[in-house]
Amino acid sequence: MENDVKQLNEFCRNTLVEHLGMEFTAVGEGWLEMKMPIDHRTCRPDGALHGGANMALAETVAGALSVRSVPEEIRFHVFGIEVNGNHMKQAQGKYVVARGTFIHRGKRTHVVQVEIRDESGVLVTVNRITNIVV
Repeated sequence: MENDVKQLNEFCRNTLVEHLGMEFTAVGEGWLEMKMPIDHRTCRPDGALHGGANMALAETVAGALSVRSVPEEIRFHVFGIEVNGNHMKQAQGKYVVARGTFIHRGKRTHVVQVEIRDESGVLVTVNRITNIVV
């Protein structure tokens, strides 16, 4: 699985993912984790983690999870068609960790739940992302 994490990070070079400092950290059957710093790239002017950065993190995790779940021999593209997020607490510390798991994994649509927690493990945001596989 360590090689899978390395491949995911390489695939995202020179993109928004790299620009925001996001990094895949762990992957397993039906789940994926990613870390994002709380710094000048991801915060509002007042120093709080930006909700939009959280949403970008959630959509990245969900998209990668969907892509990984489709057999490589099938030609396909994955697109997010709906994203929903509930921000519950302000993140504390130097980073957040997002963990995505499938709620539904159909042939054409995937629904992924992504929980974002700060470095202390406090739940910051819950997201639900719907992806379409075409």
